[in-house]
Amino acid sequence: MAGFEQIVGLLKAAGETTRLRLLAVLAEGELSVKDITEIVGQSQPRVSRHLKLLADAGLVSRHAEGAWAYYRLAEGGEPGQLARWLADHIDAADPLLIADKRALQRVRLEQEAAAAAFFAGVAESWDRLRGLHVPEAAIEQQILDVVGDRKLSLVLDLGTGTGRMLELLADRYTRGLGIDSSREMLGVARAKLTAAGITHAQVRLGDISAMEPGGEPADLIIFHQVLHYFDDPGRIISPARRALSPHGRMLVVDFAPHRLEFLRDEQAHRRLGISSDQMSGWADACGLASSEIKQFPSDNGKEGLTVCLWQLQPASEEKSR
Repeated sequence: MAGFEQIVGLLKAAGETTRLRLLAVLAEGELSVKDITEIVGQSQPRVSRHLKLLADAGLVSRHAEGAWAYYRLAEGGEPGQLARWLADHIDAADPLLIADKRALQRVRLEQEAAAAAFFAGVAESWDRLRGLHVPEAAIEQQILDVVGDRKLSLVLDLGTGTGRMLELLADRYTRGLGIDSSREMLGVARAKLTAAGITHAQVRLGDISAMEPGGEPADLIIFHQVLHYFDDPGRIISPARRALSPHGRMLVVDFAPHRLEFLRDEQAHRRLGISSDQMSGWADACGLASSEIKQFPSDNGKEGLTVCLWQLQPASEEKSR
């Protein structure tokens, strides 16, 4: 429960028209300062001052990505509950709210157009790679089967790309977090998650090879078609291991060893596939047990790619089963 001073502080922070507008807009999902200034039609310095007051009070949370900053309603606790309550109780017929939601829709359409433009630029090479292996639907169904129906507290999708894994597993977790080093891909991911109405997942700019321990441990960590971009995948798995809960697990989807050298130049692949022995070695080095769940051979024979799905989990947990 909050004391008098905290409640008064929260009410003072929220008790201004522009700040209430910001809470209502952020109730629709995470937005950058640039997005918010376009929606409410105010200058960036003024919007930033209002956002700082809300953040200092704990009503919204802030995440910086270089020179950019993203905001969302706070999650949990009295400030988060109050922020959500206020946003939910603003009259839907209020002219300001109607105008802001129209502007928000315009901003989201622009984001979707930017995402489509990005994909148009890489479509040819993207489609060529997809044509070398089995349809994604078969792999995704296997992932769903392996994850099961148990509700997960936190899912980490490392190298999230377009955020597809966060979208696929949206009903299986309480909170999802995707990390990627590509701003362009994160723009696509944000647009896709917003279009799908997924508000309990976020994506962040970051280097998955330099993850720092801290925060809530993950019940599930996913590397979906990521590790072949690194010379030493073990260097990526090891820091991720520290983010895994004692009873959590990792799922790795990647290609089996192949000889398609053109993927180095066209797709920036550093490794031409990964063997189960290699995966076991990297897992063992950081206290994980590895098991190959399934292989998905291509119909293209020698010209195709085989996709493998591995499960990694703490070795002590594996022994207890």
